[in-house]
Amino acid sequence: MLNKVLVVEDEQLLAHNLQDYLAAQGLEVRIAHEGAKAIGDAEGYAPDVMVFDYRLPDMEGFDVLDAVRQQNRNCHFVLITGHPTAEVCERARQLGVSHILFKPFPLAELARAVCDLLGMEREPKAGVSTSEGFVERRQSRIESFPLQLYDGSWVLADRRRSSASMAPDDGQLLTGE
Repeated sequence: MLNKVLVVEDEQLLAHNLQDYLAAQGLEVRIAHEGAKAIGDAEGYAPDVMVFDYRLPDMEGFDVLDAVRQQNRNCHFVLITGHPTAEVCERARQLGVSHILFKPFPLAELARAVCDLLGMEREPKAGVSTSEGFVERRQSRIESFPLQLYDGSWVLADRRRSSASMAPDDGQLLTGE
């Protein structure tokens, strides 16, 4: 049985990218774009981890946390926010949020936080040296995980190049529909 993650994020493109990335880590992921839907979904879905945004269109993310915690005492929480104020961070700590990530954040950091909470190991495969394991993991991510951008184009995750060096013929920038 896969570990369940509920992503609560009102930016649809970001939510779908998070869903795709976490699913590529071997997790079952559902998304909700509003707090009320997240609360309803969590009741039947019973997530192991909820990744939630601080600001949602219909309510504050902490209100969603409270409601989900009442339904599922075993759920862990990861806050993602573009509003890294001391007040938000302190409130998150008081409510028992395990990890806080400030937007924009590397997707690998989110995966690391979720896997830590679930007790999942993120080590190289047995019998593979560290450098070989790194290259193998890097290649598999490069080949298999595109992210959609707001302009409709696609880029491969984990690539940190300037847009000038990402020519379509080298496979780093893909066109979307």
